[in-house]
Amino acid sequence: MAVAWKGTLEDTAERAAQWMPSGVIKWGLDETEEIFALYGVPYQPVTFLINRDKVVVDSWRGTREADVIRTALDDLVAA
Repeated sequence: MAVAWKGTLEDTAERAAQWMPSGVIKWGLDETEEIFALYGVPYQPVTFLINRDKVVVDSWRGTREADVIRTALDDLVAA
């Protein structure tokens, strides 16, 4: 799941189509910033990896290289 804020629904949909063209990753626009407040996120990008038990197992602020993200996702799925 990807969540965006500080944009319009149209702009967010356009970016989602560019960055996640397969449509497999679901996204939403947190217009009221409730989700960001819930996780204490002051800005973007912030990434949270949440396991199937709904536990945050990793997080980072800022960007990461694609191979680092891939490894983190592979580890999450394997756990």
